[in-house]
Amino acid sequence: MFISVVIPTYNRRDILEKCLRSLDCQSACSEIDEYEVVVVDDGSTDGTPDWLRSSAGAFSKVRLIEQSHGGPAEGRNRGVAYARGDVIVFIDSDLVVTPTFLASHAQALARQWQRSGNRLCFTYGAVINTADFDNPTGERHKLRDLSWAYFATGNVAIDRQVLEQSGLFDTGFRLYGWEDLELGERLRQMGVQLVRCPEAVGYHWHPAFRLAQIPDLIRVERERARMGLVFYRKHPSRRVRMIIQFTWMHRLLWGLLTLGGLLNERSLRPVLAWLIRLGQPSLALELLRLPLNRIGVEALFREARQAGLS
Repeated sequence: MFISVVIPTYNRRDILEKCLRSLDCQSACSEIDEYEVVVVDDGSTDGTPDWLRSSAGAFSKVRLIEQSHGGPAEGRNRGVAYARGDVIVFIDSDLVVTPTFLASHAQALARQWQRSGNRLCFTYGAVINTADFDNPTGERHKLRDLSWAYFATGNVAIDRQVLEQSGLFDTGFRLYGWEDLELGERLRQMGVQLVRCPEAVGYHWHPAFRLAQIPDLIRVERERARMGLVFYRKHPSRRVRMIIQFTWMHRLLWGLLTLGGLLNERSLRPVLAWLIRLGQPSLALELLRLPLNRIGVEALFREARQAGLS
């Protein structure tokens, strides 16, 4: 198979370099004839395109595609349009992979194709979250790294024709969230099978949590609420309601866990600061997720009322 790794990126030049270096030293395997890396720059302002052009000799597998800022859905679609491979691997530009990453995806796909007699499947690799920029692949696997998403583009591989039959990503998802899970819903309706591939490991780097990130995290939750309604309008099912937390059960749950909003980003701030000083930023972020989830669910119900959907 010929694999095209499609990576949309926006202002992630430093971690993108680690991502590309990890892809440049992949182990050979009999299932892979060739592979390429298609980087779609989404209008970065940190010099990413110029750096990639000047580093062309260092990354022989990389092809650069540029677009004005249109979001990851548009970027992934553009990457697929320019890709030459018959298998598409999607990863994020802050993912650092192991040397056997592509071989693991290719071998798992080939086994499933042979077993089922068709290509109606995709492989879903493991994503390990880390804040260690210097040595991201040194992070251990944690319980909170587990994901129950059906199709998440942080680490998946799929036959190109199957992907194109699904209709690719909906570019109506221009804010943060849900464009990959919405595509996954269409793939599921086509009978495309999820094949877990824990051997295809990627280390998802993000900076350690700081209190200064709170406004941006709140903005993301509100964007997710707006995009959640786009998802629900396309697939008005009980399943999608559960996925986006558009249920009274979720509203009650996060209300109870935050004591009706008494535990919020302001009241928790001293505890969060204390945990960060203790060297526990990940624990601080997990605690903050209680009010963040409440903010997201309340924003979703508010948007739904305004749209006449509640």
